Amino acid sequence: MVISVTFCGICQGVQQVILIRGDLRLVASSTVTTPIELLSAQLDCEVITLPTRAHVFSRGNSADSIYGVRRGIVEVIGEKGERLCYRSGELFSFEEIVWRSGVYRADAVARTPVEIVQLDRLQFLNLMHNHPTLAILLIAQQHERLREQRTSGTCCY
Repeated sequence: MVISVTFCGICQGVQQVILIRGDLRLVASSTVTTPIELLSAQLDCEVITLPTRAHVFSRGNSADSIYGVRRGIVEVIGEKGERLCYRSGELFSFEEIVWRSGVYRADAVARTPVEIVQLDRLQFLNLMHNHPTLAILLIAQQHERLREQRTSGTCCY
C-alpha cells in the first residue's frame, strides 16, 4: 500500500512524504520562494547597480515600478522627513504601485552601493495574480517593519 501526503506551509515550504510498507520517505522538498527571488525570476526584471548616494527614484516621479534590494541599503525619505531603510531581500514602493497614486511620494536613495531589481507595475500585478502568496509575504514584511518601529518608538499613529 502506498500513501502520499503533501505538507504545505508558508515558512516551511512544500514537502511530499510517501509511506511505502510502513517506511516513510521524503520524495520532494522545496522551499518557499522569497519576494526578491520571485521578482528576479521575471523576464522583464531589470537589475540595477547604483553607487552610494544615487537616487533610485525621486518624489514626484511617475510610479511605474516596484523595487527590491538584492544587496546594500536603500533609504526611503518621506514627505515629512520620515526615513525607512530597506535591506537585502526587502521590496519597496509597492504601496504606490498597488494603490495607483500615480507618483512616488518619497525619495529613495542608496545609502551603500546597492544592487536592486526593478519590475514594472503591470508585471508586478501579474506576478501577484500568479503567486498570491506574494501578498502574504509582503504583509509579513510590513508587519515585521511595524513591529520594529513600535519597539524602537519611531512608529507614528
